[in-house]
Amino acid sequence: MRLTEDEIEYISRKIVKTLVSGGKLEVDSEARVSGEIARVIADELRLEDALNEEVRQVLLSHAPEMERSNIAYSEMFKKVKRELAKKKGLVI
Repeated sequence: MRLTEDEIEYISRKIVKTLVSGGKLEVDSEARVSGEIARVIADELRLEDALNEEVRQVLLSHAPEMERSNIAYSEMFKKVKRELAKKKGLVI
């Protein structure tokens, strides 16, 4: 995961405080709402981590072909990630 748990919690608290202070959101408990937002963010980041690992495995299985064709790993990573995300119905 690219963000620590503390960073995720900070971001979620900031989202709630900004929306509440701007009159865009009314909540019964800022802590509960920010906790739910933190959970969703963490879940999404874990999902992307799993997708990245799947992409790495696909590329690893095609490494010899990629070397022979002189294909850049980073470009192929992006392409395979987009295709897998689309196939799984994920928005990245």
